[in-house]
Amino acid sequence: MTTQAGPMNAQGAHDDGKVLTIIEHLQELRTRVMWSAIALIVGIGVSIWPLTKYAIHFLVIPGQKTDSNFKLHQFQLLDYWSTYFRVSLLLGLAIAMPVIIYQVLAFVAPGLTKTERRWLYPIVIGASLMFVLGMAFAYYAELPPALKFLLNPNNKDVVSTIGVATYIDTVTRLLLITGLVFEMPFVIMGLAKIGVVTSKKLLGWWRYAILFAVVLAAVVTPSIDPVTQMVVALPILVLYFVGCALAKLVEGNSVIGARRA
Repeated sequence: MTTQAGPMNAQGAHDDGKVLTIIEHLQELRTRVMWSAIALIVGIGVSIWPLTKYAIHFLVIPGQKTDSNFKLHQFQLLDYWSTYFRVSLLLGLAIAMPVIIYQVLAFVAPGLTKTERRWLYPIVIGASLMFVLGMAFAYYAELPPALKFLLNPNNKDVVSTIGVATYIDTVTRLLLITGLVFEMPFVIMGLAKIGVVTSKKLLGWWRYAILFAVVLAAVVTPSIDPVTQMVVALPILVLYFVGCALAKLVEGNSVIGARRA
């Protein structure tokens, strides 16, 4: 494995003048993926005991608040343990997120100047906090109204008997997708940095942004309750326009623009 000589410039070379070959780029990618995987494994190891047990109880609380008789049931022998490791994976991902984001940025942003590299760590911290904030938003804002709708079928002939695997799978998917959606401002900023989009173009797409927010809210939200879907769609729109503002901040010094200059 080759040793990196320092951060790369806009031409794909490091600051000391060394130009990387395709093989060296692939080796660097392998190193980035390896460190991300190690961080994820460490995160899972840290969370698997006893954090996961407490996390499962924490995820059940919204159901208990919705229905005082709410209980989860195990229908298959491995239901609980498959659920246990699913939650461990989500916790491990949250713990490893700063390392993963840093490795991604370090690989896909070779055009950063020395001045711009000062923003690397703040972006890593901000993106990691946004991921956690997204999961918190899903837990406190999206999940309660969705459960209120789903656990009350409004039919005396129907009684809700919820399996632990089904419930945790639905809840963790909601938390994970919402956490990733909250990364949208930084994704938009990155696309503007490399010259793929501009803030003017993004603002011109506001109609499509509304449609995207509504469709994504319908996909993310486990219920078909329109009120819950609006609760999800509005923050997505806010995040989109925050991304537009960040794009405006960095687009003047985009990598493609620098190359053309």
